[in-house]
Order: sequence, then C-alpha cells, then structure tokens
Amino acid sequence: MELLVVFGRLLFSSFANVFQKKIALKGLHPFFIVMVSYLVLSIICVPLLWTFNPSLLSQSFWINIFFAALLDMAGTLFLVMSLSKTDLSVFGPLNAYKVVISMLLAMLFLGEIPNTQGFMGVGVIVIGSYFLFPSNPHISTNRLVSLLSDRGVQYRFLSILLFSIGTLPLKKAVIAGDAISTTVFWCLIGFPLAIIANTLFLRDNFAKDIKQSQNHIYAFLYLGILIFLMQYMTMLVFSKLLIVYSLALFQLGMVLQVFLGYKIFNEKHILRRLTACMVMVAGSILVLKA
Repeated sequence: MELLVVFGRLLFSSFANVFQKKIALKGLHPFFIVMVSYLVLSIICVPLLWTFNPSLLSQSFWINIFFAALLDMAGTLFLVMSLSKTDLSVFGPLNAYKVVISMLLAMLFLGEIPNTQGFMGVGVIVIGSYFLFPSNPHISTNRLVSLLSDRGVQYRFLSILLFSIGTLPLKKAVIAGDAISTTVFWCLIGFPLAIIANTLFLRDNFAKDIKQSQNHIYAFLYLGILIFLMQYMTMLVFSKLLIVYSLALFQLGMVLQVFLGYKIFNEKHILRRLTACMVMVAGSILVLKA
C-alpha cells in the first residue's frame, strides 16, 4: 500500500507541474495561477471539514500547520515562476536537491541522522546536476555555473529551500493531527496567504488575468485536484517515513518529468538530462538504502 501511495504521489505531482507550466505559457502570471489553484483546493476542502473535529486538534498542530502552509505557499509561487522560465526536463531533476537541504535541516532540528552511505548519495545528486545543461563553446563559464546563473533555476532553488524548511513543521503537524486534517488546513490557510501575495504584488494585472483565466477553467480544476491528491499522499508518506527518506522516494518522479518535458513541450537535450536523472536517482537510491 505504501508503494502505491508513493507512486500515486509521483504521478500527481508530475502532472500538476505539467498543468502549471501549460497555464503559465498562456501568459497568466505565476502568482495568479497559485491563487486560483488554492481557490480550487479550498472548494475541495471545505466539505471535508465535516469528516473530523477541528476542535480536537492541538495547539502544536495549529502552530505547525500555519508555518507549513505559509512556507509552502511561498515555495509554490517560486515553483510556478520557475516553470514559466525553465524546461520541465531541467525543473524535474533539480527536485533532487530537496533531499540535500531537507537532510541538513532534519539533522539540525529533528535529529534524523543518515549514515555515511546517505551522505554519499547526497554527493552523487550534486554531481548529477552538472550534466543538465550542455557545454556552450561561446560561453566561458562551465555548465554548473550556467545552471546556477539561470533565472528559472534560481527560482527553483528558492522554492526547494522554502519547501524543504516547510517539511519540518509539516511533518510535526501530521504527527500532531493526521493526514486528512493536515491536508485540509494546508489548503485552507494557503488560500488567504495567496490572495495577500497576489494583492500586494499584482494589483495592475488582476483584471487582465481574471479575463484570460476564463479560457482555462478546466485546466485550473484539474490542477487543483492533482495538487490536493499529491498533498494528501505526501502526508500519508510523511506519517510513515523519515523526512529525508520520504523526499528521496519522491525524486524518482524526475525521470517522468524529463519524459513529459520531451513529449509535451518538445524540450531538447533529453538524453543528457536522462543521464543526469540516472545519476541523481542513483544518489536517491543510496540515500534510501542507507
């Protein structure tokens, strides 16, 4: 059952990224895309409030779910900004860095200490990212520098950092509550936060985005459903496994994202990026087997 949940999470996450990129390519601002996504999530979650008793949830749950929702909403903003500027076949493999950051944070704050093989796996993940961009004879910098200087990649690293920090209160919330209550309030708290971000930074674009979004109602609906299922399955996995091992499992979806980037968006350098994926997957497996 756990394996089925993990692979379901991988599928839902990958196809959610496809819809986010497709909508972003239509000209809608990433902040607006995130806000409407949370609107759909809230519509899904309101009826689910009657499946449990919120008054029984502890103070620890409320504190942790608030900070988890805040960090993840901000991470989602940068995630969609990254997808609007970066190939999906680069975006996907970069998710492996979440293992690196989350392992360090979990070591510091949760006392989850991997063994030597786990650290070796992290090193392999870093090495694999070197192969994501081809060398360019017209640019004097090496491929790793080119990767790090790309604006979309920088947004991706910011989203990874925020998501990685967010996994700490998120796991504490799911332990204090359960998977369904954590998922529901992650969505409901995130919606007003997304409205605030959209209001502060995109006042002039709001009317234009509203009008343009009317042509993509079904895409937003599918996106919201995919994110909800992804998040719920994430909570199920977090309730069973250590954070670093949970995130290492999720990295296996990077191969699917490279394939989807090639098939749906006609992205190039697929063999090179598949090679990078294989190296990063090897690093994830080392972490899993540690």
